[in-house]
Amino acid sequence: MLDLKFVRENPDIVKKNIENKFQFEKLPLVDEVIELDAKNRAAKAEADSLRASRNKLSKQIGQLMGQGKKEEAEEVKAQVAANAARLAELEAQETELEAKVLKIMMTIPNIIDPSVPIGKDDSQNVEIEKFGDPFVPDFEIPYHTDIMKTFDGIDLDAAGKVAGNGFYYLMGDIARLHSAVISYARDFMIDRGFTYCIPPFMIRSNVVTGVMSFAEMDAMMYKIEGEDLYLIGTSEHSMIGKFIDTITPEDQLPKTLTSYSPCSVRRKVPTALRSAVYTVSTSSRSRR
Repeated sequence: MLDLKFVRENPDIVKKNIENKFQFEKLPLVDEVIELDAKNRAAKAEADSLRASRNKLSKQIGQLMGQGKKEEAEEVKAQVAANAARLAELEAQETELEAKVLKIMMTIPNIIDPSVPIGKDDSQNVEIEKFGDPFVPDFEIPYHTDIMKTFDGIDLDAAGKVAGNGFYYLMGDIARLHSAVISYARDFMIDRGFTYCIPPFMIRSNVVTGVMSFAEMDAMMYKIEGEDLYLIGTSEHSMIGKFIDTITPEDQLPKTLTSYSPCSVRRKVPTALRSAVYTVSTSSRSRR
């Protein structure tokens, strides 16, 4: 999420960045959040002034009472009461405005790195490196679940009864292949200096909103009813959350961690495939 001060001081840069990501519907959000922020800062300033006045008037009441000036003290008390009512309004206003600002700030996209080519979709990706030649077989490639069925390696019907449409049982050699692919990927990364990590499979909402927008969260993630916990959609969520509210000294960078986890997403894809394939997109529209 961008720093609100940066948005306030650089609205044109933020808007140009939104245009470069072809998210034109978000352009009005920049002016809207700046206006809401101004109202919120004004409310905070007035609230701070009223709190300072309350402290001053409270001392004044004590002094007047000590001098036997009860009527004057009652007048000051009435003023304190009026200020208290206004302060309560301002505090409620601050809470509402801060929630609106946060929601918009979670929607405004991060600034694109200058090295990223501008493109409306992956058809405009720029090829940086190429390894080997693509191979296209001279036969139709079966769908992955059809391949697994020929090995009696997947049971969708039973899984549908147990957990609903889109879930699966992996069986026999396919289950072994699933584990083997994970082990291969794990060791491949470890051999290249990465530290293997098994993260928490649930995370709190502040971690979720730190890595994705509210809309993405609602559309993709499962929430634990009655708890401030979400099932992770990828181990990246927990891995990023590991460093929440921390500052990493420069001499400890880069952090080279690798991880595997089940992925609890509403768009259900067999975990073996999701774990084995990692796509890097270079178009400017590809990330929030």
